[in-house]
Amino acid sequence: MMLPLMVTAQTLEECQQAAERNYPLIRQYGLIEKTTELTVANIQKGWLPQVSASAQATYQSDVVAFPEQMQAVYQQMGLNMKGLTKDQYRVGIDVSQTIYDGGAISSQKAVAREQGKVQAAQNEVNIYNVRKRVNEMYFSLLMLDEQIRLNHDLQELFNGNEQKLGSMVKRGTAAESDLQNVKAERLNVVQQATSLESQKRMLQRMLSAFCGIEVTHAEKPVLSAAVPQQQTVLRPEMQLFDAQLNLANAQEKALNSAMMPKLGLFAQGFYGYPGLNMFEDMMRRNWSLNGIIGARLTWNIGALYTRKNDKAKLQLQRDLTETNREVFLFNNNLEQIQQNEDITRFQKLMADDEEIITLRSAVRKAAESKLAHGIIDVNDLVREINAENAARVQQSMHEIEMLKQIYDNKFTTNN
Repeated sequence: MMLPLMVTAQTLEECQQAAERNYPLIRQYGLIEKTTELTVANIQKGWLPQVSASAQATYQSDVVAFPEQMQAVYQQMGLNMKGLTKDQYRVGIDVSQTIYDGGAISSQKAVAREQGKVQAAQNEVNIYNVRKRVNEMYFSLLMLDEQIRLNHDLQELFNGNEQKLGSMVKRGTAAESDLQNVKAERLNVVQQATSLESQKRMLQRMLSAFCGIEVTHAEKPVLSAAVPQQQTVLRPEMQLFDAQLNLANAQEKALNSAMMPKLGLFAQGFYGYPGLNMFEDMMRRNWSLNGIIGARLTWNIGALYTRKNDKAKLQLQRDLTETNREVFLFNNNLEQIQQNEDITRFQKLMADDEEIITLRSAVRKAAESKLAHGIIDVNDLVREINAENAARVQQSMHEIEMLKQIYDNKFTTNN
C-alpha cells in the first residue's frame, strides 16, 4: 500500500485536487479512451476484405441425372454418362470487399466516439462529487481545530481561577468545596479535549487516505464578505447532458445509413465434387478447382419496419435528457437560493457575535471579582465562564458554517 505523501500544510483547494488525482475513478479516463480507440479501430476494419473458409460433405437422396431415353442414346454413341454421385464434397474460400456501405461504418464510428464521450462525462460527474466529500471532512476538521483552541483557552481560564481559589482556601476566605467544584469543571474540559483530539486524529486519517497525502492541518479559507448571487451553472452534469444528446443524434444518423444500399465485390473458390461443369462431372466424377467473381448490390428494406419506432425511441431519449437537465437546473437553483440565504443569515449572526463575547467576558470578569469579595458563590462563576465559552464556540461555528456554505455554493455552480 502506498503511503501518503508528506506535506506541511494543505489548503482546501490542494486537498480537492489531491483527492481527485487519488480517487480510483481517475484511472477510468485512460480506460475509456483506450476502449473507444479499440472499438473505432475494429469498426474501421469493416473496409478490409472479409474472408471465410468452409468445408462440407453431403449425401443427397437424389441428384441431377439424364432421362433414361437420353442415357440410352448416349450409350449407343459410346458415351458412358454415369451421372452425379449422391455423396458430394467441397472445400472453399469466400472473399468479399465492400465498396459502398451507405455511410454505415462512418456512422458506427461516430456512435462509438459519442458513447465514449458520454462515459467520460459521467466519470467526470462522479469525480467532481469527490469535492463535496472533501468539503465535508475539511470543514469538520476546521471546526474541531476551533473547538480544541477554545477548549485550551477554557482550560487556562479554569486553571487560573483554580489557583486563585487555592490561595483563597489557604487564607480561609473560600471553602474547599469551591476549589473542588472548579477543579472538577476543569477536568471535564480536559476530558472534552481528549475526545476532540481523538476525533481530529480520526478525521485527519480519513482525509489523508481520501486525498492520498498526509493532512497535517487545515488552513482556514480567506473569508469573503460578498454574498454570492444566482450564477450560471458550469457543473460537469451539463456536459453529460450535451454528450447524451449528441449520442442520440449520432444514433439517428446510423438509422439513416441503415436504409442505404450496399455495393461490394465478391469471389468464391472451391475444390471439390461436383464442380461448376456439371456435365463433365457426370462423366468423370473427378474433383476440380472452381471459382466465381462478381459484384453484389444489396438493399435491406427490413430496416423500414422498425425505423419509425426507432426514431420515436431516440426522440424520447432526447426528451428524457432535456427533462433531466431541467430537473437538475431546478434543484440546483433551489440549492443556490438556500445557500445564499444561509450565508446572509450567518453574516448577520456574526455581526452580533463579537459584541456578545465582549459582554460575556465582562460579566465573567465581574463574577470573578464578586467571588473574590464573597458576593457570589463558585457556581455562579462557573456558569458565567461556560456562558462566555459558549459564545466563543458559537462565533467560531458561525464563521466556519458560513465558509462552508460559500464553498458549497462554489461546488453547486462550479464557479
